[in-house]
Amino acid sequence: MKRRRLPLSLRRRAVPWEGQRPTWRDARPALIAAALKRAQARPSGNWYVVGASRALRGDGKLARTVAGQEVVVWRGPDGRPVGGPGICPHLGAPLRDSPVRCGTLVCHWHGLALDGQPYAGWSPLPVHDDGVLVWARLDAVGGEEPLDAPVVPRRPEPARALTAVYTGTGACEPEDVVANRLDPWHGAWFHPYSFVDLTVVDAPGAAGAAEDGPDALTVDVSFKVAGRLVVPVRAVFTAPEPRTVVMHITEGEGAGSVVETHATPLGADRAGRPRTAVVEAVIAASDRPGFAVARGAAPLLRPLVRAAAGRLWRDDLAYAERRWALRSTGRFPG
Repeated sequence: MKRRRLPLSLRRRAVPWEGQRPTWRDARPALIAAALKRAQARPSGNWYVVGASRALRGDGKLARTVAGQEVVVWRGPDGRPVGGPGICPHLGAPLRDSPVRCGTLVCHWHGLALDGQPYAGWSPLPVHDDGVLVWARLDAVGGEEPLDAPVVPRRPEPARALTAVYTGTGACEPEDVVANRLDPWHGAWFHPYSFVDLTVVDAPGAAGAAEDGPDALTVDVSFKVAGRLVVPVRAVFTAPEPRTVVMHITEGEGAGSVVETHATPLGADRAGRPRTAVVEAVIAASDRPGFAVARGAAPLLRPLVRAAAGRLWRDDLAYAERRWALRSTGRFPG
């Protein structure tokens, strides 16, 4: 796929939504299930995405419940990320509501001050900031052999990229989010406002990845801009660990850009349904001269990128929630 002089292309053989080729025969349930099973077998080292690195600027902090465990993360006095349980060891105050002052988290109930070191019954957790996302390692939750660092996908160089992070929540389990991402065949049918002319050009068989190729789904698709104006690309989907699916743009406009979808289990809601956070990082790159201007306008563009991701995830979380609802009642096909 050659890059055009201009990023936009004009669809010359556009068909209406109902006239596009059906993809249900290609989206074989056994193929998606096998890809999900292989993803779930890969090690995560017990690392879970907590949120965006940008949330830790200054005296900012991240607080999230991961698989029922309250976690809080902030930057310590030396600027490095630190974190641990979100329950004050004194009388159980919610540390998510406590402020950070000069690298020290101060409990707002009785003033217990934590700088990230073990103190007064509070013990830190391993924390990793990869420059885009913040991770916490919860060995008691994950139950795997711990890794020193999370499995972070290959990304563009931060200095030449524009990043934005979207977070949403749904009543499902992480596997339902991952299964959604391992089904690219639904794209042009379920999201016609964003995707057209989608073709899966390569996919591993239901028994496993091709012996001579990677465990990846390769897709040709056009991102819809307006009317018949589109941006055609080739994208490759991989699942490097159980709760992550990555889309790499390999050809076309924005080659090298990455969209990472991370699913973090939160715990059950009041109705007993599982809750999962979708943390999606868009890391866009381009060698076009005008992209430097876009990076300079990042504060204005990030809300637009998050809004676009939010629109897609309103649909995709409905997919994931429906999948869980059917699985949990024994009605899921197959």
